[in-house]
Amino acid sequence: MMRKILIVLFIGLFSNLQAQELNCKVIVDYAKITNANTQIFKSLETSLNDFVNKTAWTEKTYKDNEKINCSMFITLNSYDSNNFEATIQVQSSRPIFNSSFSSPLLNINDKDFNFQYIEFQNLFFSPNSYDSNLVSTIAFYSYIILGVDAESFAVDSGTNYFQSAQEIVSLASATGGKGWSQTDKTQNRYYLVNDLLSATFKPYREAIYQYHFNGLDSMSKDLKTAKESIIGAINTLSAIHVGRPNAYLMRVFFDAKADEIVSIFSGGPNVNIDGLVDKLSKISPINSAKWVNIKF
Repeated sequence: MMRKILIVLFIGLFSNLQAQELNCKVIVDYAKITNANTQIFKSLETSLNDFVNKTAWTEKTYKDNEKINCSMFITLNSYDSNNFEATIQVQSSRPIFNSSFSSPLLNINDKDFNFQYIEFQNLFFSPNSYDSNLVSTIAFYSYIILGVDAESFAVDSGTNYFQSAQEIVSLASATGGKGWSQTDKTQNRYYLVNDLLSATFKPYREAIYQYHFNGLDSMSKDLKTAKESIIGAINTLSAIHVGRPNAYLMRVFFDAKADEIVSIFSGGPNVNIDGLVDKLSKISPINSAKWVNIKF
């Protein structure tokens, strides 16, 4: 009887270890902080790595080679009595089918990341309650990473993850913390997930799929057709921009994709890119210096 119990416990433990979805590197940069015991910053980094990588964010089972590669780079700007003012840069990527390359999916720099942390405190996420701004922000971006990754393989497959992120926003916004409110500013966590779930931006999610699955993942089979699919995705984004100029999602997309797009269209085989640079310059003028490097 005892042997059976041990076997069940082992299987349960093994299943839980295999359930984690993210292969995330969390880095805490405390170079700006002086006259403080650095051990708390190192403990914070260790706790966050454990929290992100050991939490089962979904009920799905991921093999090691299926985990999503991502990173969270936290820059501490000030620290006083367990209160931190910081920024967080969130990046993720996904493999390109039949190649050794990866494609960047996210590169978000969130400057509204203030939180409290007591050394060695347990970090635990409960989807039905608000624990802290630290836990909520990290959990929010974990679900955004999962959702965008899923959308790159199948349209609407990220909905459940985005809904989980939206529930975090609903709970956190009641605290009045920065980054969670629709009255705060137009480019924050609230608008990021709100727009991802909005019917208005449904074409945006379709563009993510077209760009990655029909585009990048098809390059090993037919490079010219794959490039044309990527142009089609950019045309979809251009149409969205006409109706919703300066949408936060456009910034999110091109902050991750600008260099990759230039690389794709700077070599053969040639495809018709008439008007492409002009469209890119209108959608993402901040990257205009990059778009001029696209070869005709």
